[in-house]
Amino acid sequence: MSETFYADVYAMSECKNGEELCGDKVYVRYSDEGTVIVLADGLGSGVKANILSTLTSRILGTMLSGGARIEDCVETISATLPVCSERGVAYSTFTMIEVENSGSVYTAEFDGPEMVVLRDGVLDESLEKQMRIMNGRSVWESRFQAREGDMMVAFSDGVIHAGVGQLINLGWKRENVMEFIQRAYRKNMPAREMTRALLDTCDQLYQGKPGDDTTVVTVHLLPRTTSRVLVGPPADPKDDARTVEMLLSATGKMVVCGGSTSQMVARELGKTIKAETKTYNDNVPPAAHIDGIDLVTEGILTLTAAEELLDHYQAECDRGIRPEVYTDLEQKDGATRLVRILLDETSDIVFMLGQANNPAYNNKADTRLGLDAKMRVIRSISEKLKQFGKRTSIEEY
Repeated sequence: MSETFYADVYAMSECKNGEELCGDKVYVRYSDEGTVIVLADGLGSGVKANILSTLTSRILGTMLSGGARIEDCVETISATLPVCSERGVAYSTFTMIEVENSGSVYTAEFDGPEMVVLRDGVLDESLEKQMRIMNGRSVWESRFQAREGDMMVAFSDGVIHAGVGQLINLGWKRENVMEFIQRAYRKNMPAREMTRALLDTCDQLYQGKPGDDTTVVTVHLLPRTTSRVLVGPPADPKDDARTVEMLLSATGKMVVCGGSTSQMVARELGKTIKAETKTYNDNVPPAAHIDGIDLVTEGILTLTAAEELLDHYQAECDRGIRPEVYTDLEQKDGATRLVRILLDETSDIVFMLGQANNPAYNNKADTRLGLDAKMRVIRSISEKLKQFGKRTSIEEY
């Protein structure tokens, strides 16, 4: 299978005012073949809606990832979950997006707001949808071949209800949402930025007191690239040139971490190192610059700070509820810039761990401790990135 794209996915929710649990749920499952995203909106709000949406999203996501037909998924949900006896309506609406690495996209939507598809930042009017009856449910399907930069934005009805009875009498209509999304779009923008922008606007329209559970999930299709992060020179100085050659083979970003590492790279490239004195904070040493290299940072302190930043970001995403303050990935320090590259600017990452003795250590035992510390941090960062669909590997030199 041709691997052309990867799906940059970011989802966030806002609970209905007065509720502790959100009645919407987003389930994302990454595999070697692609990505499945399901947004489910449970009937009502609170605990009951949360349970219904969680079951709906997980059943759909797990079955579709396993190769099941959408008809079988809908049948399973219908047989498993109840229909409201009072209102006679379905347990949960859903929007499902399946993206193959080749760029083939399949969507299925049941009873929720129609998702928005952008191509080159403009609403794609050519997308054709067909309605099919599945176990008594009217499901709208579409299939299309993605292009680089295509963006899909799905949302629960809390978005189009935003402002009802407050700033906007009839709520934020879908055409207004489409206009906002097109206006907010920019080339290569992370999915995170679109989701946050739309959810923040809904919160403003609700005047900080959402009248409904509100969820946004953005899927941005970007080209697959392999970035390389070099941490430490190789054990044998004879391998310096080959190691730098491997670094330069990256199809994505090239990152160098560590003082002795950056000196080795600069020497092999015949370049100079220039300190960036304004790119630090109390916890992260200044970054540097080498012509031809995308990012040059200090070593273990910067990597540890990047690990902690990823911890905060991952916790925010796992919880899925809009926090009081978002994790800030716009800072200029080396750790934040490294995390931004790993999350936003590449799909595959190779960590290149050099085994050279560090002259800053007094003996081999200290060197081993230093290498073990770097390996622990790199493994931790690598595992965290996998949770966001990144492919990571570690090479030792």
